[in-house]
Amino acid sequence: MKKVLIVEDELNMVQGLKDNLEFEGYEVDTAMEGTSGLQKALHEKYDLILLDVMLPEVSGFDICKAARRAGVNTPIILLTAKGEEIDKVLGLELGADDYITKPFSLRELLARIKAILRRAPDLKQGDAESEFVTIGNIKINFKNYQALEGDSEIKMSHKEFEILHYLYNHAGKTVHRDDLMSSVWSIDYDITTRTVDNFISKLRQKIETDPNNPKIILTVHGVGYKMIADSE
Repeated sequence: MKKVLIVEDELNMVQGLKDNLEFEGYEVDTAMEGTSGLQKALHEKYDLILLDVMLPEVSGFDICKAARRAGVNTPIILLTAKGEEIDKVLGLELGADDYITKPFSLRELLARIKAILRRAPDLKQGDAESEFVTIGNIKINFKNYQALEGDSEIKMSHKEFEILHYLYNHAGKTVHRDDLMSSVWSIDYDITTRTVDNFISKLRQKIETDPNNPKIILTVHGVGYKMIADSE
């Protein structure tokens, strides 16, 4: 059974989401303010987190940022009443996997949850021994979302893994920015290609010897990117 954490300060929203998610077969945990939500996100295991942006004590943006910095790769969907593009872009750049603007339909939310969970790894015993692939300076295990440089673990967000995995699966081919947005984020988003470019810049900092002169993730000007993967 998939376990979902709801971090939301509106009681009616929490109760409605909890009831409907449990009806769909999910196990549900809740937190109604930022501090307890952050502690649960950091110290307990979930398959997905529904995270309100405007929370008492600690904002959803701060929770998302802190969780990613701590190496929590659990998929996060932001719940926000704000419609400005800058807020959506900021959430995605901080490591969120999706956002949905209030008011939203339950059907749409469930569709987004299912889409993300289909892409998220379903870890089973023995997955930790899955084969790593080498990309630039690091080794990646896409099944358990682990990145290593030598013996040291590299912190990467869930979305960074998804983008890198997509590029790796299309190594040697030009990948359009629009393809990355539609395939990695799954549903149409009001985000710009700048968001994709920012994620690529962050990945280059981790995998390239000289990020300013990339040899692994190449820019195809006016189109998108091409990965030259070395799996030796």
